[in-house]
Amino acid sequence: MNILVWHVHGSWTTAFVHGKHRYLVPVTPDRGPYGLGRARTYPWPDTVEEVTPEQLATADVDLVVLQRPEELALASRWLRREVGRDLPAIFVEHNTPKRDVPHSRHPLADREDLVIAHVTHFNELFWHTGATRTTVVEHGIVEPTATYSGEIERLAVVTNEPVRRGRVTGTDLMPRFARVAPLDVFGMGVAGLPQWLELPDGQIAPHDDVPQARMHAEVGRRRVYLHLCRWTSLGLSLIEAMAIGMPVVVLATTEAVAAVPPDAGVLSTRIDTLVDAARWLIDEPAAAHRLGEQARAVARARYGLDRFLADWDRLLEEELCASR
Repeated sequence: MNILVWHVHGSWTTAFVHGKHRYLVPVTPDRGPYGLGRARTYPWPDTVEEVTPEQLATADVDLVVLQRPEELALASRWLRREVGRDLPAIFVEHNTPKRDVPHSRHPLADREDLVIAHVTHFNELFWHTGATRTTVVEHGIVEPTATYSGEIERLAVVTNEPVRRGRVTGTDLMPRFARVAPLDVFGMGVAGLPQWLELPDGQIAPHDDVPQARMHAEVGRRRVYLHLCRWTSLGLSLIEAMAIGMPVVVLATTEAVAAVPPDAGVLSTRIDTLVDAARWLIDEPAAAHRLGEQARAVARARYGLDRFLADWDRLLEEELCASR
């Protein structure tokens, strides 16, 4: 089928567009947030086509996948068809609620014209969606080509905008771990991190917006992967690190407690426990490799691309058939 979908979350979209369909991705001259077009740092198949807002007015579209509430009106305007009435729509909820938890009312609550597909069971539990139909399609990833070596006795973190997001991403916790081993922080908006944390030279090194394949290779050379997010849906970078075969030290919040079984990583809400685990894995490379092997098996079994695409195909077919 022909699916209109915006390029919003790079790793999720990369997995999604590896299906058997034709994917129309909006592009605008400024390649802004509502017209980013095809990925430039992710490998996307040829079935992903860039379309301008003008082209969408006459485009053959079977179904619309939305990821931001404002896309509902935007898609209707660009397509010149009422999304939800003239075209079936699925809203993908990537995020945890931001305010008034656990009473957070979803902006698309009590609607009969679409379904909300949460990416984690935690999200479905915590969002109040009223009468709107919901389902869960758990994450899937394109398996990284990198493999874990752990040769560098440093800690790896992948996060976006840790200075702006602060406590959300656990940025304030990083100095505790920097006393165990230096941190390499990969992602977007990480360049000012050492100054913001006021850490001595050498304790933290930012790696800003590194292309994905190279980032995976570099992350896999570090001894341990840290996941310090207090309040996030489920970081795909955590799953990717597990798939590489890395031992993971994880703050036991949101969906992470389901994604990382006890034998695949160290989880706790006690920071001292996580600091001790990081020190243990830095000092014991054999233990790090054993834990990483289990993490890789878990990631492949639960978050494999085939399962993800099969789950999405079922939902897409259900919604298309229901609309007819």
